[in-house]
Amino acid sequence: MIAVLVAAGVALVVALLGTPLFIRFLVRRNYGQFVRQDGPTAHFTKRGTPTMGGVVIIGATLVGWAMSYVVSGRWPSVSALLVLFLMTGLGLVGFLDDFTKIKKQRSLGLTARAKIVGQGAVGITFAVLALQFPNANGRTPASTRISFLRDTNLDLAFAGVTVGLILFVVWANFLITAWSNAVNLTDGLDGLATGVSLIVFGSYVLVGIWQLNQTCQRLASAGPSCYEVRDPQDLAIVAAAIVGACFGFLWWNASPARIFMGDTGSLALGGALAGLSILSRTEVLAAILGGLFVIIVLSDIIQIGFFKMTGRRVFKMAPLHHHFELSGWGEVTIVIRFWLIAGLFAALGIGIFYAEWVVG
Repeated sequence: MIAVLVAAGVALVVALLGTPLFIRFLVRRNYGQFVRQDGPTAHFTKRGTPTMGGVVIIGATLVGWAMSYVVSGRWPSVSALLVLFLMTGLGLVGFLDDFTKIKKQRSLGLTARAKIVGQGAVGITFAVLALQFPNANGRTPASTRISFLRDTNLDLAFAGVTVGLILFVVWANFLITAWSNAVNLTDGLDGLATGVSLIVFGSYVLVGIWQLNQTCQRLASAGPSCYEVRDPQDLAIVAAAIVGACFGFLWWNASPARIFMGDTGSLALGGALAGLSILSRTEVLAAILGGLFVIIVLSDIIQIGFFKMTGRRVFKMAPLHHHFELSGWGEVTIVIRFWLIAGLFAALGIGIFYAEWVVG
């Protein structure tokens, strides 16, 4: 627990104190946000607000995570390194996207092909490595089995190891793309994506700690409902560091935001969420814990699909938070109510997670 608290505390302080320094750096270089022309007109006032704040979130997470190991005297695990690799790698893709927007003075950054190639390179590398590095008990960070609250009997390696590896790479990259895009779509109002991420990653701190206390690797005390997770404590430490980083960043990102996380932050946080869900064997549970993200994505899919079929729109504008903006809701009202919904989803997910253990 000490390592978890240190990771969160150090990351919080680094983000809280480092964000204003980064804001001044960006302002001096006129690195500001460009606003889409078809968005709510109220957003035009946000043009020029410093972006790429995800750099602070990633940096604070890495510092908090590293300090937890210095204090505890432990060596980092492969699982933690894989999640941080995924987070940093996707953050780099997002950074290039943000920087391109600033350099070319437009609201569109990297081309779709360049973005897909970058995300794919990071995602494929993560997926392949996640099935390597078995520990003394033969457990690898990830599994080819599809997981809900733990691994299910649905094994992607039903036709052999090679087929399993290929299908797992496809499945993992689907999750990585889905979650990174979900956080990216949610990052449309001041503090919305940051606050929701804080709640979801906080849930993963609890999941990691519980899995550590009920791990199958403690053979002397392992019960029938133990968890086959390779490094639950290290995953909890990473999640705690992200929580601290988001908490500190939110101080400056809350309305009226003095800085945006940009694609740098949204892709990084989405990647970290996907990585945690895969390595903690809670891939489907993540859709409940991050239910608000799922709703935001579904609103966009419904809007596009319905428009293509009928030529009419379901919402005044997608994603969903913009619909409520155009309906007259204040930005702060939307953000706080969406945070509350995110909290309810997280509570539901944790409740299901615990209930399964009790029943099992």
